[in-house]
Amino acid sequence: MIFFRRFLIGSSLTLTGFLAGSYVERKRREPCSQQTLPGLFDAVYAATPTSLPDVVPAKGISTNRVSQIMKYGFPGFDQIRSFDDFVLSYDRRNRVAHWVFEHLTQETVKHNPDVDRAKCDFKPDDTVHPFFRSENSDYKHSGFDRGHLAAAGNHKANQKHCEDTFFLSNMAPQVGSGFNRDAWNKLEKYVRKLTKKFVNVYCCTGPLYLPRKEADGKTYVKYQVIGTNNVAVPTHFFKVVVCERSDGKMEMEAFVMPNQVINNETPLTMFQVPPETIERAAGLLFFSQVNRKHLVSINGKSP
Repeated sequence: MIFFRRFLIGSSLTLTGFLAGSYVERKRREPCSQQTLPGLFDAVYAATPTSLPDVVPAKGISTNRVSQIMKYGFPGFDQIRSFDDFVLSYDRRNRVAHWVFEHLTQETVKHNPDVDRAKCDFKPDDTVHPFFRSENSDYKHSGFDRGHLAAAGNHKANQKHCEDTFFLSNMAPQVGSGFNRDAWNKLEKYVRKLTKKFVNVYCCTGPLYLPRKEADGKTYVKYQVIGTNNVAVPTHFFKVVVCERSDGKMEMEAFVMPNQVINNETPLTMFQVPPETIERAAGLLFFSQVNRKHLVSINGKSP
């Protein structure tokens, strides 16, 4: 009986992940659940705003800024690292981040003419053990871009902030033309634009490795690796965004995009998914400290 119960639970989780992948690839919009969202609003909190896990900070980083960025909880606690203007959790096995968290406002995303992206170099993160870090050589001739998770365009108010986004711990292999330079960039710009409408924008970004049914009828999780360090190439990427209004109310949006060429005419709404679908697929809990009473919409619909 115990084995049977575990089998059912495992099958359910696999099916959920498969449905998420199938949904995105078919580009069919799925309505938000009207039920209570498990994982988003349950009693198990990923963190509290005043209690920080062990963080590997860059020199001079204020714990106040980390608390501000992570105000609504940590999605997970594996290998937390903080930079001047974003926080990430690093996946040492796959050599990419589990997630990257940003707090954006109209002031923080404002372009500073003194900031020069051309002066930013892609560089290994020396806070990661050499066994587990990615190198520029891994990406060379791979056919993939070094795709930002915390977008450089979100941090152009300060040269150091922009430079920090070029650490390879903030990168993941992304299809270049048609995705990183197009559809994904379009989503990044959309998130920045939200700062014109909302007082605060909290954005969590990360990779997904979703299952897919093969010709033999079985479901597999398959993904390419690149370079001598076997850097994982995610099958999909997610963004979960919470926006604070001036009246204290909040709105949430969640997106999943396949790591492939996407028609540039495809509207972003086609990639919206229920947030709990991403939680189940990624093994993370997003915005666990958000008070449900303050959340007025998820993907434009009442929760």
